[in-house]
Amino acid sequence: MVIGSTLGGVPIQRIVVVANRLPVAWDGETWTISPGGLVRALRPVLQEADGAWIGWPGIPDFAPHPFEYDGIEQRPVPLSEAEIDGFYYGFCNGTLWPLYHDAIVAPEFHRHTWRSYVAVNRRYADQTAVAMRPGDIAWVQDYQLQLVPGILRELRPDITIGFYLHIPFPPIEVFARLPWRRQIVEGLLGADVLAFQTRSSADNFARAARRFAGATSIGRRDLRWSGRAIHLQPAPIAIDTTEFEAMAASPEVQERAKELRSELGDPEHVILGMDRLDYTKGIDLRMKAFADVLEDAPPEERKHAYVQVAVPSREQVPAYQQLRIEIEQLVGRVNGQHGEAGWSPISYLYRTLPFLDVVAYYVAADVILVTPLRDGMNLVAKEYAACRLDDDGVLVLSEFAGAAEQLKSALIVNPYDVDDVARALRTALAMPLSEQRSRMRKLRKSIREADVFAWARSCLETLEER
Repeated sequence: MVIGSTLGGVPIQRIVVVANRLPVAWDGETWTISPGGLVRALRPVLQEADGAWIGWPGIPDFAPHPFEYDGIEQRPVPLSEAEIDGFYYGFCNGTLWPLYHDAIVAPEFHRHTWRSYVAVNRRYADQTAVAMRPGDIAWVQDYQLQLVPGILRELRPDITIGFYLHIPFPPIEVFARLPWRRQIVEGLLGADVLAFQTRSSADNFARAARRFAGATSIGRRDLRWSGRAIHLQPAPIAIDTTEFEAMAASPEVQERAKELRSELGDPEHVILGMDRLDYTKGIDLRMKAFADVLEDAPPEERKHAYVQVAVPSREQVPAYQQLRIEIEQLVGRVNGQHGEAGWSPISYLYRTLPFLDVVAYYVAADVILVTPLRDGMNLVAKEYAACRLDDDGVLVLSEFAGAAEQLKSALIVNPYDVDDVARALRTALAMPLSEQRSRMRKLRKSIREADVFAWARSCLETLEER
């Protein structure tokens, strides 16, 4: 059903987003909009399309009635403490997250957490089925809800169903370890369009669908299964480039960037790492690469300051608690071996920074190390490029980040190879300004042409064509 709304001049159907979380948060008194690029991109779409958002309100055993906020119907899905433990911390974070990130940490396979995952996915699908009108588009988001498309297809065959995977889909040799691999694949095949961050993830899923569900290929980007055609769409997610550029140009950010460099002792080079504290990010290996650079430089030439921001993440999970300890010990060793009175080569910040400070660090940094061991996309790389208004600065980027498919003028490295990262860092620190600008202009052109609004438009137009 096409209604009178438009997205960039194109008529759009009613959109219902189904995600793990609502785009709003309850502080005990009022609802407030949550930050994040996905929410910023989809708010105007849902407002224009008389849309709805289905998700958990963020508080255990909290079951508010559906309500409207900011012109969007909000439909909360309540979860109990036990369900959060089994579904989210158990299966999503203990099984799927490590498995889909190439089993960097061994995934856990427990039948009770799988049962919780199935039950919660069914509840989301039931809620969605009630919210949908004939001809609507349900757009399901991410790895927490991979069974929803299949369940929803059975409940509402009269609607269009899309699914977007924000993390990588692993190679078949890794995915095959999952005891419930067939159920996951068949759940995803309930969608009309399956969108992925990269071409390689789409190809990995196609192989898994053929092997574990008996799907057949129709050309390069389509599958046939259970009498239906399913389109596989590579659709790399992006940022609100204009917002970051405007923020970087603001007097407040420019002044804060100068303050940050001053606080670091006005070094010749500021090197930045900006990550959630997660074992997928390769923080320890890049610190070892930086230590190698320090080893090679005589004391009088140590003019570099490395700032590593580690945003707390999943602090209840033992693997993350252990990672924090290991990173802090490594920071202590490097600073103890290479620091001097009044100078520590690594400044380590374990905290969530205000948005203004995040942008100020992007402005202040001469080099950024974005070296995850595996990442669906990694928007930090794009945010940094957006903030380099003078077309200077160097991005050192992991070949295993989805962003590497687009940002080819970065210095691309194997993050597992400490020597390779150290070589790239030395190259970045010595790179002439003319080469910096040549590379950065290409990066900035890429992110301007494919911002988050273009991403949303591409995904939704593909769904409307089904």
